[in-house]
Parts: sequence; C-alpha cells; structure tokens
Amino acid sequence: MKLPTIFILILASSAECFAQKQIDCSSLAIQDSLFNVYSNRARSFGYDHPGWDQSYDSLIAICPNIAEAYQEKGLPHLFNGNLAKVFEYNDKAVELDPKRWTAYRGYLHCIYAKNYDKAIVDFEKALTLTPNGFIQDHTFWFFLALCNMELGNYVKAESFLQKDIAQQKRGEGKNDLHFNSLLYFGIVYYLMNEYDQAEKWLRDCLQLYEQHPMANYYLAMTMKITGNTQQKLYFERARQYALDGYRMNEPNSQNLTFPKQVHMEEMEKQL
Repeated sequence: MKLPTIFILILASSAECFAQKQIDCSSLAIQDSLFNVYSNRARSFGYDHPGWDQSYDSLIAICPNIAEAYQEKGLPHLFNGNLAKVFEYNDKAVELDPKRWTAYRGYLHCIYAKNYDKAIVDFEKALTLTPNGFIQDHTFWFFLALCNMELGNYVKAESFLQKDIAQQKRGEGKNDLHFNSLLYFGIVYYLMNEYDQAEKWLRDCLQLYEQHPMANYYLAMTMKITGNTQQKLYFERARQYALDGYRMNEPNSQNLTFPKQVHMEEMEKQL
C-alpha cells in the first residue's frame, strides 16, 4: 500500500538528516514511496540539470537497494551517448532486481550498443525470469530475432519471429500484430532470398502501417530482384513518407538506428 505523500515527504526530509538505519529499506512500500518523491523531484529539474542526478544520489544515500534509482541515473547518459555510464548504472539495477531490469539491459545492448551477443544472453535470461514478458512494446523473442538477424543467423531469427507472433496472438487474439514484427519477418525472408515470403510479410506490414518507409523500401527491393515493375512506385513512396516524417514508431526511433534501417541516401540511390 502506498504511504501518504505528506508522510513520505517528512520521512525523506528526516532521512537526509538522520542515519539511514532509521528507515526500513527492505520494505517495498517504503521503497516505492521514497522513489515517487525523489523521481518527482528529479523530473522537476529535467534530464539535463544537475538536480536530476542529485535527487537520485539523495535517494540512494537513504536506500542504496532501490534498483530503479540506478536505472534513472543512467537516463541522462543514455541521451548524451555515454553508454559506459549507462551500463554501469543498469548493471547495478539488474544486480538488485534482475527480474525487472534484465530485459531492459538486453534492449540497451541490442538497440543502443549493437552488442548482440550480450543482448542475447540478457534476453535468454529474461525469458527464464519473466516468461511471456514484453519490453518497449515487444516480446523478448522479437529482440532475440533482431540480434540473430544482425549476426547472420537467419533461420534462428525466423524461428524467434514465429514465437514473437505466437505470443502476440495469445488469448483471444483480437489485437493487431505489431507492424514491426511483420516488417522484420519480411526483411529476414528478403535476406534469406525467399522473395515470395518477403513480399507477403512486407505487404502485411503495409496493411497496418501504409506509410512505413522501411516496409515500402524493402518491398521495392524485393520487387527489383523479382522484376516487378511496381518497384519504382514503392521506392518513391519510401522516400516521400520518410520526407514527410514517418518513422518506425519505436521509442526514441528518431534518434536511433534500428537493425537494417534504411536512410534517405540509400532511398535516393534507387530513384
């Protein structure tokens, strides 16, 4: 149960004046409530203000076992590109709460650091800790597929995408599949030279997200190889949608390069 905010404010103020042993840092209720107070304080400053770091340092001085405090300390370094610091803090978060933070560290290894071997280790561990879990709107299988695709293990990537799709279809199966799962299924088949399958999955992606630049581009590339005369139309669509500002619609995708992502220069070469 959450403690009243006013009580926690008093508690936090007292904690900064008296010894740490006065607070029961093993209590999840105390941890959650203290975190809420100090994270609100940090957000009042913003990522790029020294007050962000100072707020979490104060929290850690009170309770050094709050995993999320370390993860939050890593965020400014993530946006500044200091990945060494990012992993220093996230390693500590994983140490304190592996069930919650192992998959997130795997995501950082996969998407930010491009260290696919380390990402695979984390996601395999995460599957044992939280089966059927999700991170950043995707199953763990999705990121395992991306890692194996980048390592050239296309058959494994195909298998993991099948598991990704199956997990998304669990239950009543009424929700749409994530369009980027369909995109990468198409890309994997394109890389495997299975062009009929590639075209099918890329068209399925465009059914959900017509303006997807990468799906249009890879469909055009598939058509170029198979001799489909519509290739120019899809190259033009890919370029125009990218110019119009359409992206992968992944978290922070405007600042990141995703696996096999195509940039404007490559699109221009095809026209």
